[in-house]
Amino acid sequence: MSSPLFPLTLALGAAAADGAGLHRLAFYLVLVAIPLAAGAALAAAGDLVEGRRVAVRMVCTAVALALLVLSSAVRANAAHGASVPPLALSALVGCLVTYALLGVAWVVRPAPGALSVRSGRPA
Repeated sequence: MSSPLFPLTLALGAAAADGAGLHRLAFYLVLVAIPLAAGAALAAAGDLVEGRRVAVRMVCTAVALALLVLSSAVRANAAHGASVPPLALSALVGCLVTYALLGVAWVVRPAPGALSVRSGRPA
């Protein structure tokens, strides 16, 4: 799975589960999102190695992966029955912001093969 949409969807689900008080479900959603985010980051790194212009996608997916791992690790070490540690929530929100930045970069990026506007007469 090389699309960042799958880990984004799971991260959004984890944030919703945290909001509903289902912290254990949120932990498992973050845990499942990690391999999918790793696949998206590795696919972006492979595309970069092949010479494609995907540096922004590679950085965003790698940072999102690191934040998901951080959120999962902090959640796993929290006391059972305690509230979610603020660092876990902050890392999850940071992951969502990173994916949002990736979406903004995708929207503002010019389409490949887009025609450029020239001034002057053709020769």
